[in-house]
Amino acid sequence: MVPWITARGTGNPDHRPGDSVEDDRTQPQFAAGRRDLLRKLLLLGAAAPLAGALSGTQAATAQQYPVLRGSRAQAGLTPQQLAGQRVIFSYPGLTVPAALLQQITAGEAAGVIFFGENISDDAQIASAVGQLRQAQQQSPVSSPLLLMTDQEGGQVRRLPGAPALSEKQIGESANPATAAGQAGTGAGQNLASVGMNVNLAPVLDVFRKSGNFIDEFQRSYSSNATTVTSCGKAFITAQQRTGVAATAKHFPGLGAATKSQDTDTGPVTLTVPLATLRSTDEAPYPAAISVGVRLIMASWAIYPALDAAFPAGLSPTVIGGELRGRLGYQGVTITDALEAGALAAFGTSAQRAVLAAQAGMDLILCSARDVTQGQAVTSALASAFGSGQLATAGFTAAVQRVTALRAALH
Repeated sequence: MVPWITARGTGNPDHRPGDSVEDDRTQPQFAAGRRDLLRKLLLLGAAAPLAGALSGTQAATAQQYPVLRGSRAQAGLTPQQLAGQRVIFSYPGLTVPAALLQQITAGEAAGVIFFGENISDDAQIASAVGQLRQAQQQSPVSSPLLLMTDQEGGQVRRLPGAPALSEKQIGESANPATAAGQAGTGAGQNLASVGMNVNLAPVLDVFRKSGNFIDEFQRSYSSNATTVTSCGKAFITAQQRTGVAATAKHFPGLGAATKSQDTDTGPVTLTVPLATLRSTDEAPYPAAISVGVRLIMASWAIYPALDAAFPAGLSPTVIGGELRGRLGYQGVTITDALEAGALAAFGTSAQRAVLAAQAGMDLILCSARDVTQGQAVTSALASAFGSGQLATAGFTAAVQRVTALRAALH
């Protein structure tokens, strides 16, 4: 769930197939050529340094000092700038809009998500990343931008190259954990080679039936929670060692969704018993948290066993109670696509963003490929913060967590 795209077209980037690239660009020699290309661009100042190594242990430790880092970084920022630290922007086409560069230079953006329509080749996306990084360097916020995409593997890839195998292929391999680790390394190196530092992967959903919503495009490792747990842990650990942050999704789980239950297009309610939700759907998350997964994305489905009124990403019960309370997660939370059809009953993007922030979501993903969407969300968060609708303590803590994440990346 985050919008997807098919073959560099428009659409939605997360739970549907995106940029399937089964050609010679998946070969090792192509990947090496891409890295050589970026090195040349870096020497010319077209892009920022590659992401450095960050071990799983370092990632876990980083979750324990957000207050220290965040409090220093927030000093002197306006409410609008503080709000911007919680917003991920998107844009249409291959050219970075001036409005987005201005937003970043003003210190009013946390990062950018890239889609297939934003990428034509390595030189082009490296140049775009360089522009964004240069704008950030002129802003009052010193931390690097969060530059992200969906590089799950198989059919769901935004960049050519690793990981070539889908999660299902990995789960069905002779040694799933080893294959998942190799995929994590490949994904991290691939994204880092073009200057990106966050991957919206891996998917930790445990599918129930072959061909259902999360299995249709082979996005789940397995229908066995133990296999999903071991693969997810291996992928996260390996990828984060490359310096690229991993995102576990979609909490508390979309494995029970049928083929027609698509939160991008409309409301989805998953009537999974609480015991099953915890023993199966949430089962992979404690292991992911234990190895320091940097981000967790919440789903837009409603889970009556936890909260019958609000989708997970808008629910204080799910985010504050289940994820942070019961599971003890201290890292960054991120929404799925804010424009999803599942949220039709919850107002505009701006109104949805405030509800998400109230629920405990740190980052708001504005993936409609429209800079004005992110701008409206930033203004809404700033207004809600200034009026007291969003409590100061919670707002500050969210910015601190995001700032700690950004400070740990390159």
